Amino acid sequence: MDNESRNWMWSEACEMLARAERLQQQLFEPGARSPQWQPPVDVLETAREVLIFVALPGVNIDRVETTIEGAALVLSGVRQVPPELRTAAIHRLELPQGRFFRRVPIPAGRYLDVRRTAADGCLVVVLEKAEAGRG
Repeated sequence: MDNESRNWMWSEACEMLARAERLQQQLFEPGARSPQWQPPVDVLETAREVLIFVALPGVNIDRVETTIEGAALVLSGVRQVPPELRTAAIHRLELPQGRFFRRVPIPAGRYLDVRRTAADGCLVVVLEKAEAGRG
């Protein structure tokens, strides 16, 4: 087997693993009444704030519910199925549709302010640390 064939097979195997991981994130949430998926998140912390980036392309962030429950940020909402899906021929369908739910652990501490914005297809939740407000 030549190197090109090995590289192709490795590439295909990695893509299959990535697809399996995406499907796992879209499985039923325990106790849910309907299928739910989990959007991917990044959690970053600076001296002044905690930033949570939630990948939600095509979702109006004003319709996303966000609450802090204990040591977690809880996100939920719905990604609407595009109306074109009813009549279109589907060649590839990777973006999850329907209800989503995600519980994101956040660093322990007190937060003075919670801000939400949209940036590049992401919901950005900014938690301002109470300690940062003291001077």
